[in-house]
Amino acid sequence: MRDFDEPVEDELSVSAPKTWATGAPAVVHALKYALGQTSPKRTALTLLNINQTKGFDCPGCAWPEPAPGQRHRNEYCENGAKHIADEATSRRVTADFFARHSVDELSRRSDHWLNQQGRLTEPMVLREGATHYEPIGWDEALDLLAGELRALDHPDEALFYTSGRLANEPAFLLQLFARAFGTNNLPDCSNMCHESSGSALNETLGIGKGSVGLDDLYDADLVFVVGQNPGTNHPRMLSALEETKRRGGQVVAVNPLPEAGLLRFKHPQKARGVIGRGTDIADQFLQIRPGGDLALFQALNLLLLEAEEKEPGTVLDREFIEAHTTGYDAFVEHLRATTSWDAVLEATGLTRDEIERVHERVLGSRSVIVCWAMGLTQHKHGVPTIREVVNFLLLRGNIGRPGAGVCPVRGHSNVQGDRTMGIWERMPQAFLDRLAAEFHFTPPTRHGLDSVDSIRAMRDGRAKLFIGVAGNFVRAAPDSDATERALRNCRLTAHISTKLNRSHAVCGRTALILPTLGRSDRDVQAGAEQFMTVEDSMSEVHATRGRLAPASPHLLSEVSIITRLARRVLGREPGIPWEDFEADYDTIRDRIAHVVDGFEDFNERVRRPGGFRLPNPVNERVFRTPTGKAVFSVNDFTMLRAPEGHLVLQTLRSHDQWNTIPYALDDRYRGIKGGRRVVLVNPSDLTALGLPDGSLVDLVSIWSDGSERRAAGFRVVGYSTPPGSAAAYYPETNVLVPLDSVADISNTPTSKSVIVRLERRPTENP
Repeated sequence: MRDFDEPVEDELSVSAPKTWATGAPAVVHALKYALGQTSPKRTALTLLNINQTKGFDCPGCAWPEPAPGQRHRNEYCENGAKHIADEATSRRVTADFFARHSVDELSRRSDHWLNQQGRLTEPMVLREGATHYEPIGWDEALDLLAGELRALDHPDEALFYTSGRLANEPAFLLQLFARAFGTNNLPDCSNMCHESSGSALNETLGIGKGSVGLDDLYDADLVFVVGQNPGTNHPRMLSALEETKRRGGQVVAVNPLPEAGLLRFKHPQKARGVIGRGTDIADQFLQIRPGGDLALFQALNLLLLEAEEKEPGTVLDREFIEAHTTGYDAFVEHLRATTSWDAVLEATGLTRDEIERVHERVLGSRSVIVCWAMGLTQHKHGVPTIREVVNFLLLRGNIGRPGAGVCPVRGHSNVQGDRTMGIWERMPQAFLDRLAAEFHFTPPTRHGLDSVDSIRAMRDGRAKLFIGVAGNFVRAAPDSDATERALRNCRLTAHISTKLNRSHAVCGRTALILPTLGRSDRDVQAGAEQFMTVEDSMSEVHATRGRLAPASPHLLSEVSIITRLARRVLGREPGIPWEDFEADYDTIRDRIAHVVDGFEDFNERVRRPGGFRLPNPVNERVFRTPTGKAVFSVNDFTMLRAPEGHLVLQTLRSHDQWNTIPYALDDRYRGIKGGRRVVLVNPSDLTALGLPDGSLVDLVSIWSDGSERRAAGFRVVGYSTPPGSAAAYYPETNVLVPLDSVADISNTPTSKSVIVRLERRPTENP
């Protein structure tokens, strides 16, 4: 048996990276994976229902679907097809499996191996002192969990974590249960990815969401795609960008790696994508150094100010600035006084000519959208970077009008919907007041713990019980060793899950696995088939209905698990009809309509084909900031510098990966096959470091407090990364990110700016 952290080197092969994405090979790979998981009939049933108005929402990402009538019959991407096949697999994890495999053995298996075992089928318990999980009935399992919750000295000793797989209805119930129990400890996966976006947008625009829809993207004159890889993480975005190009728009890609999908896209559902060349996506590609985006947008903003000086009244939208913004003068004064072109070029690794060419594109565009993902958010200066993006858009009035705005691209199906439903440790008082009025209890007002602070609380003994609803917390979190020690310090850990993952092998003194329905499974309650809802990256809310027979008769829906647990813990809490919620999900939506802004007549509107879009005040040029105006911000210049002999490492996904789970050990577009423990390094840096391509090294991260962390056994691969930088896959490299290395303001782990040195393994001769 191979240890999950043991070097993988013998099967690894490397070829040239691809220069285009998708096309017929993507279809072949998706079908091959699906048929390896389940039958042709089950595969067809899932693929014909995914992202359809009467089907189920793909759990793979939060990219929106086109309007009803404009969708393709095959409205999914390669990775979406793989993800739904992964969930619809015919493989099963039974009690016999747990009898054969101890928890210690499972803890040494790879993420890939654990996931490939299949769907969980019945509740399991690891009793204190035991070495193996054993079966437990639902009533006993929920009684055990409820008893441990009631035995806590204070509700704040409990943590209620969720990932974006959770739909709106169970998310609303989870936060309702946690707050009725008495805590705001509702950490979620957004804390570790897009929290910087929410922090920056709330501060500058008054709402922590994007402002654009698909039609805006199609009609934009210029779209920036910054710090993201759509070809792997949300491939259907490439279809939207292709439409942007078809209508005459331009795309500027800003990223440390030349990702295939941003170079050229071959649409597998169109002739030009199968037998033709496809569509060139990026009109200009800026290969920026990790963390250099703040400097780039400061330089673009300075160029806009200088252009306005030369031709007053022709560049900036003075009318918009005067009517709808505040802080402009301080922003201008700071930018002029502190921006140095020498520093900008060093921080970005770009030439002045490259930046000025982008500036010319901006001047020639009436409407501009900036899209971004974790390449911006997971830096210490992630919040200032996004604030500077907002400055850039405000200067020319590219906020609150068609074809323009901010577009943070969420990477998980309903992570935005979960936040809307109240999964946040710092929900506004107005939301808590409406919750109190609707359910006749007083929610706690003290802010709860986010994901990073939750790990600290478990480590220090201040949190003693962890409930994870969907997701793989152990592998999503930073500082892997510290996170695992923290979880093992709990009295009880419980995970509501569809498939086996490493979190199930990192246990408190007692541990529960509570298996639940998948997004594609039929959900029948009180004899009636139920549906749930999700919200995508562009604030569209729509229904999702499973079509498959559940993987086991012993599975409960997340709604059932939460409501049954709540009844045991809270009793018949006045005003909270848990039994009604379990029997009929319409009753949940009726209450959501009373509590959550924009959900009026929820049950009626969501039954319309395609659902409805939530209102965004920014698009009415209403800004819910303290001044009632959009805010120009002052952001200090920041540059990442690695000491001599070190590199700036960013963590990223492989193509065959969904969040923390790899579907295969390949990364087709980057030319990596048969292994994941690789580190991509610029050939010039390999020469300077005296490391031949293919060397076996340890990655050692260094931090300002003098601490070091090590990820062992990585194969060096010469690759087109910016000089002075490197890239490697997560979650294998999460161990390198200290718990205390977080973004200012948002507390997001700094997984895109890890200073490392590469130490040759002692088994190799110099």
